[in-house]
Amino acid sequence: MLEFMPLVLFAVICVVLMFGFPVALSLAGTALAFAGLGMGLEALGINAHFDASFLSAFPNRLYGIMTNQTLLAVPLFVLMGVLLEKSKVAETLLDAMALLFGSLRGGLGISVTLVGMMLAASTGIVGATVVTMGLLSLPTMLKRGYSMPLATGTICATGTLGQIIPPSIALVLLGDVLSSAYQQAQLSMGIFSPKTVSVGDLFMGALVPGLILVALYIAYVAFIAWLKPEAAPPADREELMEELGHQGSLFTLLLKGLVPPIMLIIVVLGSILGGFATPTEASAVGAFGALVLAIAYRQLDFKKLKEALHSTAHVTTMVFLILIGAALFSLVFRAFGGEELVQEVFESMPGGVVGATLVVMLVIFLLGFILDFIEITFVVVPIVGPILLAMGLDPIWLGIMIAINLQTSFLTPPFGFALFYLRGVAPDSVPTSAIYRGVMPFIALQLAMLIALAFFPELATWLPEQF
Repeated sequence: MLEFMPLVLFAVICVVLMFGFPVALSLAGTALAFAGLGMGLEALGINAHFDASFLSAFPNRLYGIMTNQTLLAVPLFVLMGVLLEKSKVAETLLDAMALLFGSLRGGLGISVTLVGMMLAASTGIVGATVVTMGLLSLPTMLKRGYSMPLATGTICATGTLGQIIPPSIALVLLGDVLSSAYQQAQLSMGIFSPKTVSVGDLFMGALVPGLILVALYIAYVAFIAWLKPEAAPPADREELMEELGHQGSLFTLLLKGLVPPIMLIIVVLGSILGGFATPTEASAVGAFGALVLAIAYRQLDFKKLKEALHSTAHVTTMVFLILIGAALFSLVFRAFGGEELVQEVFESMPGGVVGATLVVMLVIFLLGFILDFIEITFVVVPIVGPILLAMGLDPIWLGIMIAINLQTSFLTPPFGFALFYLRGVAPDSVPTSAIYRGVMPFIALQLAMLIALAFFPELATWLPEQF
């Protein structure tokens, strides 16, 4: 029984988190309790397979977190997203796209998808995108006669694009973890001048699959509008402009709503993809650009700036506390011999690396019901990443597979996070069952994307290889 202590530790962590205790404290507290148990058993002469020397590496881990340049991108990208939300850029952008496409059948659904893509590329935060789109677009879609499942499903699905479309916070964190895992895997294979994988590589790898998903969403909305015209009727442009409270020409609104966020996206992503800036440097440019936009839109006062900084500090503190707790958990897990146990399990699986990858993807999918992407990135990926990469998987491909897998689990009833976010802001007249039915086709599209990536890894690896 004691040789399976790492698995017991992992199971206890999941149970504790399901009870709603703070994630960072749950990770650190449970890990310390098991470390104390291991040392106590060893002191009593019982072989608990616990090597306490692993704990001496904890101060170095903390120092590594404090001096990690890549993680500086987290607060800056968060600040960029919060400032764009406060400046009502998202609201103006949605109105502009709704007026541009709304007169077409399914036009409002297409505009929601395109705006969701741009918000994902601007904020990189799933919850913020779903809530913003739910508050701004759901009432308009329902008033214009859209079916509840189509409207809610489109909003939930496009909201999760923040998980995969750069500059995603999830990709920043995943890229940092995978970089360490890749180096660890190469060292275990006897390669002492290891190659590296960067967050920028992951951004480039995510671009093509992310855009394909957007195209699939738009194609689905257009197909439903063609198949069932009553489910996605066109809107009268003049009535829509009057309802949204805009005066002047459509061109002026498009110029105000589309050009600034698109320019910001081009500057941030273009500087990374073109090799002019690292993700951390680009995040600083993005945060400054969002500040300029907020001032230009005359939506930023001292109170809103204070709220934006407070929100950024809150999210950043949460991320780094979870990272510290996950570092302690990882050390205790390895001290119990968990890494060797997982490696033995993977190597004994039928199907070799394919079987191991399928199991990991299934576990991550199921954990996505109860854990946020931050916990999964910091807890699960450091355990399975080095082993899978040592078995020959491409780190960029693995990272994109994990990101889309998590995106799918966030949509899947009954525990998907995106469903909870939308349920919290949707009118009482929208039943939960309509939200569940609405996301099912989009889940199928994302699973199809995962299958396509499995058979055609070049979808994720081609663009990074070109750069």
